[in-house]
Amino acid sequence: MSSQFQVVGIGNAIVDVLSHSDDSFLDIMGISKGIMQLVERERAELLYAAMDDRRQAPGGSVANTLSGLGHLGLKTAFLGRVRDDALGRYYVEAMETGGTRYVNPPAPDGGLPTSRSMIFVSPDGERSMNTYLGISADLGPGDVDDAAVSGTDLLFLEGYLFDKPAGKQAFLKAARLCTAAGGRAGIALSDPFCVDRHREDFRKLVAEEMDFVIGNTHEWEALYQTTDTEAALARATQECRVVVCTRSGEDVVLIAEGERVEVPVHRVTPVDATGAGDQFAAGFLYGLATGRDLATCGRMGVVCAGEVISHLGPRPQTDTRDLFRQAGLL
Repeated sequence: MSSQFQVVGIGNAIVDVLSHSDDSFLDIMGISKGIMQLVERERAELLYAAMDDRRQAPGGSVANTLSGLGHLGLKTAFLGRVRDDALGRYYVEAMETGGTRYVNPPAPDGGLPTSRSMIFVSPDGERSMNTYLGISADLGPGDVDDAAVSGTDLLFLEGYLFDKPAGKQAFLKAARLCTAAGGRAGIALSDPFCVDRHREDFRKLVAEEMDFVIGNTHEWEALYQTTDTEAALARATQECRVVVCTRSGEDVVLIAEGERVEVPVHRVTPVDATGAGDQFAAGFLYGLATGRDLATCGRMGVVCAGEVISHLGPRPQTDTRDLFRQAGLL
């Protein structure tokens, strides 16, 4: 298959806005330390205005994965929603500068603003995230660019966007266009609570539309309503061609068409665990896109996750291809 892109992703387009703060500031502003919480527009604007030393970076789970893939040299594109405001224009420019084509034009003024996550970094390295979903959560089938999703080898979807009816319609449209053109479609389950809210629709999507699915232990257990991970994976392998389960510091399990491999991870104390799942997905998808076997795909994912937890930020800062070479993967 000769494609325009190797991986196209659909996800939340969120600008990460980071600022340093101490615990007294968090207390004064009523910010819960070390967790992610959703905030409304008024609260988001208040927190944004209170940030002294703002530093911006394009964020969002699938967008982070695409950044990792671009870092590895693949041709990538991103579909998402931003508004034509300062943060939206910044997001598009930053994605393009990072090597990922941003497909959707920013929406004109008059609607919700560009999504942003105000992240307050404490002296001890804890991150307190306050996320305003804004316009990105309203992605729908009209935002799916037919040429992009029909012209990719792999399509990667962000489970968070499955939380609204329009997002579900967009995913079905994109997956069917991709597979009809000979590509493969997959999803990251993203969040066990989102899976709980839409379990039957997720099950139908996994069984009928997806070629590969990535989830952690809690997400797979939520999908099949069990506390037994192995039981959940047994069900998953009956419904999906390629099943990947990350297990928070334990071996990663990958199962495809009767083959099961377990890839060990090297336990370390992370500097910042943000982005570990996103960059695991980048390494795994790189292997998938370049025709590697299942075990190598898993090992590439582990290498990328290990790199990103060694520093602050959810995107790679060292040459991951060189890390692959050192590990004997290239």
